[in-house]
Amino acid sequence: MTPTKPEQPGRIDLSDEGVHWDLGSSQSYAEYLQLDAVLGAQKPLSFEHDEMLFIIVHQNSELWMRLFLHELEGVMDCVRKDNLGPSFKMLRRITKVQHQLLSIWDVLSTMTPADYSAFRNVLGRSSGFQSLQYRLLEFALGNKNADMVRVQARDERAHATLTRSLHAPSLYDEVLRLLSRRGYGIPAELLDRDFTEAYSASKAVAGAWLGVYHNAQKDWDLYELAERLMDLDHQFQLWRFHHMKTVERIIGHKPGTGGTGGVSYLAKALELRFFPELWQIRTSM
Repeated sequence: MTPTKPEQPGRIDLSDEGVHWDLGSSQSYAEYLQLDAVLGAQKPLSFEHDEMLFIIVHQNSELWMRLFLHELEGVMDCVRKDNLGPSFKMLRRITKVQHQLLSIWDVLSTMTPADYSAFRNVLGRSSGFQSLQYRLLEFALGNKNADMVRVQARDERAHATLTRSLHAPSLYDEVLRLLSRRGYGIPAELLDRDFTEAYSASKAVAGAWLGVYHNAQKDWDLYELAERLMDLDHQFQLWRFHHMKTVERIIGHKPGTGGTGGVSYLAKALELRFFPELWQIRTSM
């Protein structure tokens, strides 16, 4: 019996694997993912080591927000069609995306104040305050503010996109329309309101959500939707808090590059809630 030839340490035998060494006319992994463009998009403006970290963290955040928006569009479509089943998978995925966005602050917080100060001046006035995707997320979730459209004035396409989002119903507006169609008493003025304005909490809506929770067995999908919305809102608040504390850790209370007060501006957002009645009714249950 011929002994089996031992593999070389640290080397996998590929002789019995059907590896496509020659791709022929097929696209490659790098071509499919357009990695030349993605990995060529990191262009530091200084010679400071940590600027690469800063760029990648923010580009990574934008990619996760891209997926967040994609899933959110799917959720809103399900709500409009009163077909909530598929939306729960999308909302679970959004929660996982939010976990990734949250963990990014842990990476950025490895940067010291001295590290950031070494290249901060090359940023000019560029700032996350100008992130189109972040603002689209906030508008889609109901935190409308017409002033925020102005920051996109130099980019005609981005300005038009954000303006459309400002005038469109938010996720919560669509959810309230669904509750109305299901027989829960939502005031008519909330169903056809000025969607450019931020939503204000309503006692009638709080009563409708209490009805959903008390009838959870009959309207389980609405009850599940409420809990998924709570997850989303909760995670968003955690993201805001970690953003503020990371900024405070790195620059203290210096103004932000975009002209805001930095930490003082970020602190203002900590009490914002996209779905206020879902928080309020906890006390009444």
